[in-house]
Amino acid sequence: MISLTVTPKISLADEPLKIQVAGLPPHKLVTLQASLTDEKGVFFCSRAFYWSDMDGKVDLEQAAATGGDYVGVQPMGLFHTLKPQKLFYRLMKRNVMESPFHIHLALFDEFHLFASPHDQPVASQTVERWYVAPGVQRVQIRGSRIRGALFLPSGEGPFPGLIDMFGGVGGLIEFRASLLASRGFAALALAYFAYEDLPIYLDKVDLEYFEEAASMLLGHPKVSGAGVGVVATCKGAEIALAMATFLPQITATVCINSTNAVHGTELRYRDLYISPIPYEFGCVQIMPLGLLSLSSVMGDTQAEANQGSIIPIEKARGQILFVVGESDQNYNSKAYAEEAMERMRRHGRKNCTLLSYPGAGHLIEPPGSPFCLGSHSPNFPLPLMWGGEAQAHAAAQEHSWREIQKFLWCHLRPTRGSKL
Repeated sequence: MISLTVTPKISLADEPLKIQVAGLPPHKLVTLQASLTDEKGVFFCSRAFYWSDMDGKVDLEQAAATGGDYVGVQPMGLFHTLKPQKLFYRLMKRNVMESPFHIHLALFDEFHLFASPHDQPVASQTVERWYVAPGVQRVQIRGSRIRGALFLPSGEGPFPGLIDMFGGVGGLIEFRASLLASRGFAALALAYFAYEDLPIYLDKVDLEYFEEAASMLLGHPKVSGAGVGVVATCKGAEIALAMATFLPQITATVCINSTNAVHGTELRYRDLYISPIPYEFGCVQIMPLGLLSLSSVMGDTQAEANQGSIIPIEKARGQILFVVGESDQNYNSKAYAEEAMERMRRHGRKNCTLLSYPGAGHLIEPPGSPFCLGSHSPNFPLPLMWGGEAQAHAAAQEHSWREIQKFLWCHLRPTRGSKL
């Protein structure tokens, strides 16, 4: 009897799964297919072709795909390569609390290239991929002017606290914060524009808003330690770097594909004012498939006239981790991170680390997130190109997610004299 086994059937979205097939004839060509429909009704699908071994088995931890959406040994390849039916659409979990992604895995005992609702697989399984562990609480934050969602792990705590932010899409994105809470952190998903009563557009960065968020988090009875961390991507990571530099509450900062300077929008903090390097939209490149590359839009950080816009990260008290995709087509993030590292060396500072991933693009997210070459973004008439290559990007997500958590646990542990 042909069987398809997937374990575990219920898991967090960042956990690997074991996928095995048994009961096939020896040396049989089969197709494995994964599919899901997201919360907006968009259908995603991936497939790969395998040959069964002499015992009629296929184990994705050992067997190499010979074609389809990927080749080679990739145990989670079906998840990494999920692609939308709707062109240039990004898979992103919106409601993390109420439901998981239900991913349907199907086995066809033949070469199967096109998905149809009338096709009948010889075996199938459906798995649940959750973004919150049992017992994680979500608390809506609307106190004072701070807007966001605080995720608290199960248990009494207290827990190390961190702020999680994304970039130019705005709004409130919660899936990374909820996963970090599932791993033991009190994680505040922080909105800073285009959400509720916050400004629709980000015309300036008021660092006092982010200071207030850090102080609020530190004051929570379930948050331990004398400082908090920040995990951020893109424009959010630019702000995170400024937070690490100027806010004493920030003790560990993860900047994912960021810049080392203030770009596009001025930054203010009390009496401090940093003028931005203007965006150079005349340098936008239209790439194949009509995708926009913004990697040349950021002004030259080496130019003498722009030196006042560089964030003086040598003033940072805490630890900083740069995570970089070397094929990022949204920012020239590798060059910016290397400039930041060199600035720290010139000032004799050693509290900065760089993780750089060849072949990875801009959207380095938790593992299990499908590779997205390009997608639509607010305020742009054409979809943006994020860059990268699927297999290298997936490997970067898996490795960086482990390293980010190790970094946070190392530098957010309570110190003597803290609330713990």
